[in-house]
Amino acid sequence: MNSHTPPIAITTGEPAGIGPQISILAALAWQAAHPQQPLILIGDLLHLREVAKRFQIQAELIPSTALASWDDMSAVEKASTLVVWHCPLFAPVNLGELDVGNAPYVLNTLDIALLGLKNGTFSAMVTAPVHKGIINDAGIAFTGHTEYLAEFAGVDQVVMMLADGREVEQPLRVALATRHLPLSAVSAAITSAGLTRTIDILAHDLIHHFGIAKPRILVTGLNPHAGEGGHMGREEIDIINPVIATAQARGLDVRGAYPADTLFQPHYLNQADAVLAMYHDQGLPVLKYVSFGHGINITLGLPFIRTSVDHGTALDRASSGTADAGSMQAAIRTAARMVQTKSNIKDVS
Repeated sequence: MNSHTPPIAITTGEPAGIGPQISILAALAWQAAHPQQPLILIGDLLHLREVAKRFQIQAELIPSTALASWDDMSAVEKASTLVVWHCPLFAPVNLGELDVGNAPYVLNTLDIALLGLKNGTFSAMVTAPVHKGIINDAGIAFTGHTEYLAEFAGVDQVVMMLADGREVEQPLRVALATRHLPLSAVSAAITSAGLTRTIDILAHDLIHHFGIAKPRILVTGLNPHAGEGGHMGREEIDIINPVIATAQARGLDVRGAYPADTLFQPHYLNQADAVLAMYHDQGLPVLKYVSFGHGINITLGLPFIRTSVDHGTALDRASSGTADAGSMQAAIRTAARMVQTKSNIKDVS
């Protein structure tokens, strides 16, 4: 492993879901093509070995303790050798069947990655899907990855951005002003201060993590036809448009508010580095239609890099061996590029 490039940590997610399988498959694909950027899986070593054996995945999984240091590659003899930071399960696993006993295990994998990011052991984290319901059923309050990571980092606001993870010239990126809220609560959650902070985080991370010198951000309205001059709602007049104007006055290339039903077309998207949508189901159906199987979730506003798949645990497919690792591969690829961009900007500054 390159001593100048700490490994990217991959948390393998809910052990009964497809997370372990897609983590192994995606890591193998990446490592074969990019040995200079090391990866490390975080999960139960024996369980990961069992998954590989069950689905006839040609991989040798070794514990991280087999390495004298991250510079010691003697234990990694070939591209099919994957390093695992062993985090023991709390209960046996039957693929496709959730067990509340393993809820603490899932959080332990996240904690290992987070502590490693904090002390410089890891350069980024990529997360396989977890099952929020079973964690809450275990008596552990858990809203999701995004909130958990933000709390650890001590930041009061982060931005959820989904992106087309395919290698295309103009990938679609959709950030959200609000996240997982009932539709009835969205309007009250859109405030001038919150929207301003969201735009600032989005612009900052597009510059520093994606290398876009002057990002172009298009903002949707909240209401049909962007409020139609106040006849269909005043959020655009009272909040969204004034925030956009203030951002423009500060030198940011932010435009809108656009009606969401006409914004998602080439005429507009070819001029954009990201779209900022007001709520979850306003922007993400389009993104997932365009990039299904290769979409990724990126948390902006954290002091470290985190990417993830754009899908869930797929318990119904976990025991079949038919999971598609495309989104996980895209998440790893994006994280690696963000690490390189961040490093390049740091070197220049």
